[in-house]
Amino acid sequence: MASKFNYWVTAALGMAVATGGAWWLQSKPQGPKEVAAVGKPQAAGAAAPRVAGVEVVKVAAEALRDDAQAVGNLRARQSVMLRPELVGRITALNFKDGGPVRKGQILVQFDDLLQQAEVQQMQAQLAIAQASFNRTKELVAANFMAKQTLDTSAASLQVAQAQLALAQARLSRMAVRAPFDGTAGIRLVNVGDYVKDGVDLVALEDTRQMMVDFRLPERLGSKLKTGQSVELSADALPGRNFKAVVEAIDPLLDVNGRSIGVRAVLPNVGKAGDAQALRSGMFARVTAVFSVNDAALVVPEEAIVPQGNRQFVFKLVEPEAGVQLPPDTKFVSKRQEVSLGVRSKGKVEIVQGLSLGDTVVVAGQQRLQKDGSPVRVVELGKPAAAKNAASAASAASAASATASSRQ
Repeated sequence: MASKFNYWVTAALGMAVATGGAWWLQSKPQGPKEVAAVGKPQAAGAAAPRVAGVEVVKVAAEALRDDAQAVGNLRARQSVMLRPELVGRITALNFKDGGPVRKGQILVQFDDLLQQAEVQQMQAQLAIAQASFNRTKELVAANFMAKQTLDTSAASLQVAQAQLALAQARLSRMAVRAPFDGTAGIRLVNVGDYVKDGVDLVALEDTRQMMVDFRLPERLGSKLKTGQSVELSADALPGRNFKAVVEAIDPLLDVNGRSIGVRAVLPNVGKAGDAQALRSGMFARVTAVFSVNDAALVVPEEAIVPQGNRQFVFKLVEPEAGVQLPPDTKFVSKRQEVSLGVRSKGKVEIVQGLSLGDTVVVAGQQRLQKDGSPVRVVELGKPAAAKNAASAASAASAASATASSRQ
């Protein structure tokens, strides 16, 4: 019983001693060396600040153009589907499928025997009315008939003339003529077919000039002008480029897509100048050229750091006088606001803020916290080579040390 009591007393005394020792160590006042250890590092023994490694490029001058791409469809300058105005039976087709035709040429002839008979009848009635008018005119001049009779005879003559004109118009509509010079398509009817009015007969196209219709976003409306150049290519003609000119701009915007309709025209010439290469319905890729700058200042898009509605780049500048930089460091960073222009193929035009030859950061901007930060230019491929060389040197040193210890 006594031994058990002594055990508990000894344990309580040990815990009290341990608690008091811990309290004394925590409340012990720090000496000069200890205070210096938790404070700022001394200048003599302090480690050099970490230098940010970045990738850079120089501001270059390149030919840059402001353009916009779109897709469109090709159409002939003049294109029509010929249709009859009257019902009838076809008696002749005066063209070859895909062959040339001249303006005014009769392409489709309908049975017009009835209309010709009506014309002859009206011609005879006109002759009778003309003779009656002449006799009445002579009798009125001799005072054998009243003047009112002459007026009636003149009205009858006019009616006969109108009836003849109507019969001739009906006769002319029994022949479908070419409204312009062009190329006939493939016939959709044959001789002997009885067709109604409005039925498709044959297509006619004048492909000496072509039109391309395309649409551009409404934000480009202020840049669009009639007469500006347009570049065109067709998937059906790889390697061929064509030049077109904007002829018309639709004043009405598409409400659904918020786009502007544009029509451009171009001559349809073949590779040798004697064949028409473009055809109606072809799919076309259109590039509208707004302006060309032969000496635009450009940088990669990766160099741009947007902040709100403002655009910045980090460029390398020499440090101010008296500023000490770490070894192998010559430049510091500076944030520069810029104004952007045209973007094209991963590059962006700098309108204001940089000069030709300035060096800007394209990778590592997140390491630059403030202006004046020292930077180290990193070139792709060289850091890995340097690292491999350092590893080889370390291995050689280790091997030499091992050999010396064995000796």
